[in-house]
Amino acid sequence: MFTTPRLLKIAGNGQTQAIAAGANNGPWTGVAFREGNFFVAEGGVNDGGRILRISLSGQITAIVDGLPSYGDHHTDGPVVSPDGWLYFGQGTASNSGVVGEDNEKFGWLKRHPEFHDIPGADITLVGSNFDDKQRKVQTGAFVPFGTTTAPGQVIHGQLKCSGSVLRVRPDGTGLERVAWGFRNPYGLAFAPGGQLYVTDNGYDERGARPIWGAADILWRVESGKWYGWPDYSAGEPLTLKKFKPPHARQPQFLLGQHPGNPPEPVAKFGVHSSADGLDFSRSEGFGHAGQAFVALFGDEAPSTGKLLHAVGFKIVRIDPQNGIIEDFAVNRGPHNGPATKIGTGGLERPVSVKFNRSGDALYVVDFGVVLQDKTGAKPQKGTGVIWKITKNQI
Repeated sequence: MFTTPRLLKIAGNGQTQAIAAGANNGPWTGVAFREGNFFVAEGGVNDGGRILRISLSGQITAIVDGLPSYGDHHTDGPVVSPDGWLYFGQGTASNSGVVGEDNEKFGWLKRHPEFHDIPGADITLVGSNFDDKQRKVQTGAFVPFGTTTAPGQVIHGQLKCSGSVLRVRPDGTGLERVAWGFRNPYGLAFAPGGQLYVTDNGYDERGARPIWGAADILWRVESGKWYGWPDYSAGEPLTLKKFKPPHARQPQFLLGQHPGNPPEPVAKFGVHSSADGLDFSRSEGFGHAGQAFVALFGDEAPSTGKLLHAVGFKIVRIDPQNGIIEDFAVNRGPHNGPATKIGTGGLERPVSVKFNRSGDALYVVDFGVVLQDKTGAKPQKGTGVIWKITKNQI
């Protein structure tokens, strides 16, 4: 059962007005505005991801559809480039390239048993297959659940691929792949100089091919580059011992040949911190001009992996010149965590950040209270908040 995705107008007094509402194909994960129209990323859990153009009167037109968004991660963004193109992210179907029992727990494998990851270029597999002991089947990489692969098998790339950044004109023409090899490129933003940056959620310790200790990442995006998924994390090969889970085998490469050498990240966030929304300060009226601000949604332990202490649940800023990360907005208390856990007021699950047009205020979308147990996340209805941060409050 999914709630109805909506585009809301929020007045200065906090009152809300629905501009548009979607069908049963959410979530709506991001919005941009250009020349009298909103552009919304539709996650596409039932019918595939889409980029929607929504007029001020609420008329909805899909300018891109058929995006591979049935799985773990969705269609994200979009953001408008300085030359007017719309850039958006497309997440992967699985954690690390292989569909497994974890995807069944998420619910999508039952809805779409044929779905799997799609590469952005032709790839050659090493032919590794992974056991599902409960169902007594094996599954290879980039194929449906219960399908095996062979050494040297070629999987053909597609334009609408998993783990990619794509771009399109506002009228829906000229769809292009910018780069691929991301896991979940959630937050996209252009720096004041016009360079595109993307936040990317790292691997989890789950599924048929669990990965240990993979950081979330801030990337500087270069056209045509491959960023390492599913065989690298933040530029490092998963064959390193540091990525071996305590009670699982050492990850090995899935690809026989790699599309290139992944670049070095701009910055690495805490493991499972869930680096999501991203924007850049452009005004000394707010301060820190040229620096990136990132919403850290926070860990989802135990479903994503075990942690000794809570990670994320705050806003950080990053100097893209040196990658130094500093806390910007964080709950006061003896321990890190969401406000309801540490017993204070403040942030729960910040998921997006955006500066206003004048650049003197930062708005934060706080997802609200999410309870966790062994069965997964339990979002609490009606707990979301929008925060406004100005220089006088810093």
